[in-house]
Order: sequence, then structure tokens, then C-alpha cells
Amino acid sequence: MAFFAELGDFLWGGPLLAAFLAAGLWYSFGSGFFQLFGLPVWLKTTVGSLFRRRREGRGGRGVTQLQALSTALAATIGTGSIAGVATAIAYGGPGAVFWMWMSALLGMMTGCGEKILAVRHRERGPDGRWRGGPMEYIKNGLHLPGLAKVFALFCVAETLAGGNLAQANSIATALSAAGGANPIAVGAVLAAVTALVLAGGIKRVGRLCELLVPAMALLFVGSGLAVIAVNWQAVPMAFQQIVGYAFAPRAVAGGYSMGMALRYGVARGVFTNEAGLGMSAIAHACADVEEPAEQGMWGIFEVFFATMVICTVTALVILTSGVYDPARTLPLAESGAVPDGMLGAPLTAAGFASLFGEAGEWIVSVSLILFAFTSLLGSGYYGQRGIECLTSARWARWLYRLAFPACAVLGAAGDITAVWQLVDVFNGLLALVNLPALLLLSPEALYLLRRWLAGRRGRAEGPETG
Repeated sequence: MAFFAELGDFLWGGPLLAAFLAAGLWYSFGSGFFQLFGLPVWLKTTVGSLFRRRREGRGGRGVTQLQALSTALAATIGTGSIAGVATAIAYGGPGAVFWMWMSALLGMMTGCGEKILAVRHRERGPDGRWRGGPMEYIKNGLHLPGLAKVFALFCVAETLAGGNLAQANSIATALSAAGGANPIAVGAVLAAVTALVLAGGIKRVGRLCELLVPAMALLFVGSGLAVIAVNWQAVPMAFQQIVGYAFAPRAVAGGYSMGMALRYGVARGVFTNEAGLGMSAIAHACADVEEPAEQGMWGIFEVFFATMVICTVTALVILTSGVYDPARTLPLAESGAVPDGMLGAPLTAAGFASLFGEAGEWIVSVSLILFAFTSLLGSGYYGQRGIECLTSARWARWLYRLAFPACAVLGAAGDITAVWQLVDVFNGLLALVNLPALLLLSPEALYLLRRWLAGRRGRAEGPETG
């Protein structure tokens, strides 16, 4: 897998990292840093709407906005939130968390733009339901159907790697560490259940994710906050390490360098929130909504919750519980000999076990099962949409439906290092296509955002001026 490691390092070198940050900055400046100054608006539109009466779908043609968000979060809050954060800290040091935050802060507006464009350029499928995403806004917005198919091809590959192999691998690793489960047996069960749910399409996926995502978030965040509260005295030092290691030269940071923190922080940050990759826009395009910018608010919240909340809890559990030592981990990371217990989900589980004992390992295992299972569901839907964009042949869809469960078995028994290398490669390829499209279509996305905000202000002022 040396080739994929080198290719991943090349793709995630300076230019691609700069492209992610540049796209986020472009949308942030263009919107007046709406993710910060418009916080009351996007929170009221998203979280606030959950306390209002839910709108019914119009004729069953779409899914509710909460179901669309849950499906997107299901594919987003997966192993990247548990294993990915731990891997980033192990290889990039505590400073990687800072660059996760920065990528998320800028990615909130990149994600907003993706969702706006996905709804603006979506179209009806043969079944009459909405479908959209990068394939549609590249094809209909940029009028480049060939490039849309290239994205679809990378999308299919990524769902089989990051959306499948990585998820199954982390589930099997966690269950093996907690209960000695056989990885191949775990993969077989995942394959069977995932195939059954995906057969029901976006409606079934959305309904199931709407039930599972809040439950898994409450379990993980609640338990994580308990660990952090018990170790509250170590919290200031954890933040000091996060900020200090993000900028300190190698000699000062115990061997970790700013470049390592930036590389792993941004790469894993992108994997945890997918802002700039365009994948989650596929789910948001199915939402029962008329205004594209309204769905963009859910795109902002998605990135905020996936990285600023879930990943921060994971990082602070690891850094405050005493299970991670930078001086001990770095030499092992540089030699490629980091033990499984100091990498990925087992490292996070050790942090929870510091308070809950053996039950802590099961908390992480159960959370990871829910996170990764829902990620499998969301990714499986994305992959099917990629196949539909590539060809209308039914045999291709059936071939994917066979390959996807098979990859769950392979991923469960595979090597986690090799799997994460594949994830970096395919995420990088998706970004190479999607980021330029987002920049080229940014005038349209920002115009739709400004128009929607002006309409909100007009409605708010209407009764007074009338």
C-alpha cells in the first residue's frame, strides 16, 4: 500500500490543503462570515425548527429536512469522529485538533454553498423523487456532464473505501477489543443488515437515521462530557497543547511539527464533516424544501455539530484522560509502528474506560457501531446515486448492491492503516473535482443566500411597515 500512502501524501500536500481553506475563505468573505455573524439565523432555522410543528412532505416526493440532515450526519459522523480524531492526534499531535477546528469554521460556509447548489440544481428521478448533489450542479450549473461523471466515479470509489471499508474496520476493531468478536462474523452481519436497509431507498434510510442519529449523539456526547468533567483540571492544559502544538516548531513540540498538525488536522477534519467533498449534499438535495438557502442553514449546522461538537468531545476525552502521551507516541508514528491500542477507536475507548472502566469500552463500541452503521447506510445511498449518474443500466446498480456488502466483510478483516490511506486518496480526488465547481458557482450560491436573507428581513419588517 506504499503507493496509496505516497499518493495520499501528495494529494494532501500544500496545494489541496490550501484549496480547502481558500474555498472556505472565499465563501466566508462573500457572505460576510455568515457562520459567525449569522449564528442566530442559522440556529433558529435549524435547531429552532425542531421545536415547531413539523411540515409534512409534499406528496411524498422528498424527505423532511431533519431526515435529510440525519442521513447526511449518519454518513458524516462515523469513524472519523471517533477513530479519525484519535488517528489525527496520534500522527499529527494535539495541534491537529486546532486545524480540525479551523477547517470546520471555514467549512461551515463551504458546506452551506454545497447544499444551496444541490437544491438549486436538483432534478426529479424516474421515481418522481428529488435527487441532486455535485453530479447535478456540475452537470446543470457548469454544463459539464463529463466532469459530473468523473465525480460520480470517485464518489462510488469513496463509498466503498471511506464509507464502507473504514466503517466496517473500526466496528470490527472496537468489538474485537471489547468482546473478542470475530471480525469476519462482524462484517457478515453488517453486510446483511446494510443490504436490507439500502433496498428501501432514501425514505427508509432517512427514517432509520432520524431515529438513530439523535440517540447515538446523546450517548457519545453525554458520556464524553462526563469524562471531561471528571478530568476538568486537565482541560486548560489540553487546550494549551491544542493551540501550542498547532504552531510550534518540531524541536519545541516534542517532535511534532506544524506541517504534520496541519496535514492530519485538515485531512481528518474534512473526513469528519465532508465540507468541500460534496458527498453530504446528495442527501440534502432530497429535502422537502423550496428555498435552496434554507437548506444551506442545515449545511452549516451539519459541519458545526459533526466537528465542533462531536470531534471536540472525542479530542478532549483523549487529551484529558491521560491515555495519550505525545513524547511516547511520536517515535512510533514516525516508524509506522503505532500499536492498535494507541491508534483509532481503541485509543478513544481507553479514554472512556478511564472513568467507566470496562463499560467505557462498551460505550465507545456501541457508539461506534451506531455511528459506523448509519455511515454505511448514508454512504451506500451516495454510491447508488453515483452509479445512477454513470449509467442507467440496471445490472450496474445490482453489481454495486453486491459489491457494497462484500466490502463490509473485507473492511472488517482488513488493516486499518491501509484503509485510512485509501480514504485520504479518494477524498482528495473528490475534492479536486468539487472545489473548483464550488468556486465557479459561488456567485450563484451567494446570490441565493443574500436573496433569502433579504426576504427574511422583509417578512420580519412587513407587519411594522404595513
